[in-house]
Amino acid sequence: MDFQLNLSTETVDQAETVQPLLVAPEETVADILTKMKSNNADSVLICRDDVLIGIFTERDVLKLMAAGQDLKVPVEDVMISPPVTVAETDTVGWAIGMMSGGGYRRLPIIDKLGRPTGLLKASGILHYLVQHFPNTIYTLPPEPNHTTQTREGA
Repeated sequence: MDFQLNLSTETVDQAETVQPLLVAPEETVADILTKMKSNNADSVLICRDDVLIGIFTERDVLKLMAAGQDLKVPVEDVMISPPVTVAETDTVGWAIGMMSGGGYRRLPIIDKLGRPTGLLKASGILHYLVQHFPNTIYTLPPEPNHTTQTREGA
C-alpha cells in the first residue's frame, strides 16, 4: 500500500496510543499535579460517569502558574471543555489533520458512548509514520524546497 492510501484507511487505534490518566472533575489541580508526576503523565482526561468531559495538560498548568492562580481549585473550573477528540474509527490521516489544523499535541480517543479508550499523541503519530513508511520518512530532505546555493563538486 502506498503512503496516502494507508493514512486514509488505517484507523487511529493502529497508531501508537497510550492509556490516559483519568480523573474526576472535582479533584483539585494540586492533587492532579501529584498524580501527573507520579504517573509521568503530561495530561489527564476528566470524566464524569465514565464519559469524557474535559482535558487538562501541562500547557494548562503553565498558564495557571504564570497567572498566579490558586492550584486548590477543582480541575473542572480550569479544564478545556469540551475537548477535541477522535473516534476509534477515525483514520490516521484525519487525526493528523486535526492535530495540524488545531495545533494539538494530543487527542483523546473515544468510543461511541463518549468514553475514553486511549490517547493519541504527536509522538505516537511520528512512531506510526516511521514504522509504516521508513523509506518515505528516512529519505525526506532535512529542509523542504531546499536549493543548493553553490555548485557541488571538487
